[in-house]
Amino acid sequence: MREITTLFWDIGGVILTNGWDRESRKEAAATFRLDWEEFQDRHDLSFPAFDTGYITLHEYLERTLFYRARPFTREEFTAFMFARSREYPEVRAILDKVTASGKYFVGAINNEPLELNQYRIEAFHLRRNFLVFFSSCYVRSRKPEEAIFRVALEVTQRAPEQCLFIDDRALNLESPRRLGMNTIHHQNADQLRSELGKFGVEV
Repeated sequence: MREITTLFWDIGGVILTNGWDRESRKEAAATFRLDWEEFQDRHDLSFPAFDTGYITLHEYLERTLFYRARPFTREEFTAFMFARSREYPEVRAILDKVTASGKYFVGAINNEPLELNQYRIEAFHLRRNFLVFFSSCYVRSRKPEEAIFRVALEVTQRAPEQCLFIDDRALNLESPRRLGMNTIHHQNADQLRSELGKFGVEV
């Protein structure tokens, strides 16, 4: 096994909670008294374009909610969306140690809509760890497709076998493995620390 020089991390489900997942949407439906089925159907049709930067947050909300009058504002709903984001402190501590070592090129490969991605980068000071963000909203491609991983390898000019990708979803590990990257299926902080050690990454 070649020495690991590059660590690519997922963000939602690893370092932070997922930004706008099914549980968050269910919570929103209950809080704002939405018709769950209708909201979810409109979300499913609109989210791929939102996640890859083809429509804005404003357009997403227009399609899913504000196609008719509501007793709440876009600003209230957006604030609710953003407030679902929280940090996993134990995993962030591991990431901070990896960054502080100065031994690795550290980047993110994540699926996230533009406005939510920008909010999370700023609110959680993610630039202190990541040198680059290969986010679906910038790359116009989403995991689990190979394209987003190919772009990350080509832009950073890293050999796949020197890269380690960490994600909480098994499906998202299949494409990087096909490209020759090493992977960790993240489950919790202790397991992550142990798995990193197996690749010679000391935390």
